Amino acid sequence: MLTKRQNLLETIRGGNPDRFVNQYEAFMCQPTRYGMIMVNPYVEAYPAITRGGKIKNAWGVTIFWPENVPGAFPMHDDEHKVLKDITEWRKVVKAPPLDFPQKEWDKFKPSLDAIDRNELFATLFNAPGIFEQLHYLMGMDDCLANFYEEPEAMKELINFVTEWQINYATLLCENFRPDALFQHDDWGSHRSSFISPAMFDEFLVPAYKKLYGCYKSKGVELIVHHNDAYSANLVPSMIEMGIDIWQGPVTTNNTPELVKKYGGKISFMGDIDNGIIDRVDWTREVLAAEARRAVTTNGKMYYIPCCTMGGPESSYPGVYEALSEEIDKLSKEMF
Repeated sequence: MLTKRQNLLETIRGGNPDRFVNQYEAFMCQPTRYGMIMVNPYVEAYPAITRGGKIKNAWGVTIFWPENVPGAFPMHDDEHKVLKDITEWRKVVKAPPLDFPQKEWDKFKPSLDAIDRNELFATLFNAPGIFEQLHYLMGMDDCLANFYEEPEAMKELINFVTEWQINYATLLCENFRPDALFQHDDWGSHRSSFISPAMFDEFLVPAYKKLYGCYKSKGVELIVHHNDAYSANLVPSMIEMGIDIWQGPVTTNNTPELVKKYGGKISFMGDIDNGIIDRVDWTREVLAAEARRAVTTNGKMYYIPCCTMGGPESSYPGVYEALSEEIDKLSKEMF
């Protein structure tokens, strides 16, 4: 029997997997919230948001996460918006420092050394991404308008955020030697991408090529990018960026067609919408039907059956675990 890590690699490389990769199983390498490497000196200095809470993060953004909502989101009323004029970003946006003593990094090494890297990927979790950092600072409406109205200022801010992310990535890779990166950055709604492919290629692809190129150059084997949205029109750009697995494609993407068209260049992890399965009135029957539809239409190669949630959890208790059980049943039936 293949290890979870081996089975995932066989799946995304078109080899001989012996079962479906079951959601996040290959990336859950530590006893943290998502089972990934989430804690480091920076995170300890600037604690992340938790469900039901409200915080001001390291960039000065106030974030709120109501109960029974899939994720947190920043507050952008006049009182809380950080950046009100993109042309003034240099005066307003202050990146958090990353100059932590080496002993603060070293204290995590015992838990990292305990990871069985034959069984699992030592996986970094990182959020928000470059696009999300932009609209976290200024709000979604201003962000999208500024791509059109102030393109040069936007490119300057993107470069600033990207360089900070690269410095952070360098520290993480040098100290933790990760095998995989799980990066959050949502790029669309359920029906469309937030910006056109041409604009995406102009503004965001160069930034992510630098960032993901940095991770790959420092030994990261897999780039897994969470984006639970419609982004079928951006898949060629994802491939150019260096993404190995797109996690979160919702059903409006027609994921089976994407697998047929792009499988071998990129793999897809999702196609089981949380909007359908992760509800207050969820049932095992709906979970089972959605799991069966997903695996029979997408196939066994270049596809990982998974909820579209950006981590191994659900808004309502029991949903994630029940879906994992249904996927395991389908593996026993179909392999």
